[in-house]
Amino acid sequence: MSRILWLVIETVGSLLAVACVLRAYAHRVHLNPRNPISQFVSALTDWLVLPLRRAIPPGRAMDWASVLAAVLVALLTGLLYFVVLGNVSVPNPGSVLLWATISLVRWTVWLAIGLVLVQAVLSWVNPYAPLAPAIQQLTAPLLAPIRRVVPAIGGVDLSPLVLILLLQVLLMVFSFDTLPALLR
Repeated sequence: MSRILWLVIETVGSLLAVACVLRAYAHRVHLNPRNPISQFVSALTDWLVLPLRRAIPPGRAMDWASVLAAVLVALLTGLLYFVVLGNVSVPNPGSVLLWATISLVRWTVWLAIGLVLVQAVLSWVNPYAPLAPAIQQLTAPLLAPIRRVVPAIGGVDLSPLVLILLLQVLLMVFSFDTLPALLR
């Protein structure tokens, strides 16, 4: 039963944290707040981010309230991880912080992979889709450094493939399997 409960907690926690990260990143790349992605993310996270914005107003370059919201969600999810699966009433704060950090990095990497995959599919299937400009604006800063190094071959842009490969390596580095002793 605890594994089912953990599945629900992790799913809700990761989706909410990723939405907060996406909100902060959309602010960073100056994504139009009227596009469907921004509207969805705002509707999903307003209840958490707006109270934090009273104390931490957004800057021109970064929405720190959204970043803080993502960190708080990751910490709460990490705390629940140790309580639900570890059967610990008072978990080690260092373990919770490490778990939350690794999880937040992994969730952010998965967000980047998802955005790049959607952008690649849209560019082949329907480059004029309503979401295409927003996805393009979100992925362009991630792909631009790779495009400077890896040229298009036969008119095919390989930068999404290279970026996904690099992100997969990053997922391996931030794997829970490499740090089992630290999380117990």
